[in-house]
Amino acid sequence: MTRRTRWLFLLVLPALFWAGNAVMARASVGDIPPVALNFWRWVLALALLAPFTMRDLWRHADIVRTHWHHLLAQGLVSVAAYNALLYLSLQTTTAINATLVGSSLPLMVLLLARVWLGEPIRGRALLGICVSVAGVALVVTKGQPWRVAEVGLTPGDAIMLAATLSWALYSVMLKRFPVPLAPFTLLTALMIVGVAAAAPFYLWEAAMGASLELSARNLAVIAYTAVFASLAAYYFWNNGVVIVGAATAGQFTYLIPLFAAILGIVLLGEEFRTFHAVGAALIFGGLFLAGRKKS
Repeated sequence: MTRRTRWLFLLVLPALFWAGNAVMARASVGDIPPVALNFWRWVLALALLAPFTMRDLWRHADIVRTHWHHLLAQGLVSVAAYNALLYLSLQTTTAINATLVGSSLPLMVLLLARVWLGEPIRGRALLGICVSVAGVALVVTKGQPWRVAEVGLTPGDAIMLAATLSWALYSVMLKRFPVPLAPFTLLTALMIVGVAAAAPFYLWEAAMGASLELSARNLAVIAYTAVFASLAAYYFWNNGVVIVGAATAGQFTYLIPLFAAILGIVLLGEEFRTFHAVGAALIFGGLFLAGRKKS
């Protein structure tokens, strides 16, 4: 198995972890304020990672000084902006709406990669997008794609669109402006930027009366988002983007609604239906088409 092929498989993991993140965030609406969830998620992740990476980050202070503007931009659009916008969108939009809006990510990445990186837009990649979109439509509409026309727009949809654009920018920045730091050392630097940027918004949210109750359930949600949706997912995503390219990696976000549906079946006792299987086959078929290299 080649290095590229191995990372194509490993890019499935961020989609799985982020699907769990969305499911937990949606289930926590009303219990955990959105900005508080984003802030404490990254504070905990940073506290867990920093003891192992701060020495290396300090040792490469010259790299940080040289690339500070790249680190600042990447930290703002990923750690600070994307996750806060995602949690905010889930306050006022449905899962179907958020998934449909988020499905625009691969196309955004494809176009940005063309403009910034000069990556060609291959016909196979466009075909893969179309096939995966068809699979997403089947999953999120429960086998009734005509329901898409019945979905009404909410303020959360606009917020989700902004979140999607933010993540697309981050994904292309990883390739366009690489920072020569070890993966977890880079993630530490991005988290420092993100936590610092998120702190004022968290304090503002708390001042508005949105308090976080320290219950076992809320702490478990924060722990999951810190360990799996933050540390593990970002590690696999960052490496995957560098190795397989931003456009190809972007296709894997189509797995998020599929995994969210599967988690609903496993955790909430929802029924597995034929459209789940057909949708999964289309999504993976689109990934195969987009991920193949010309022979």
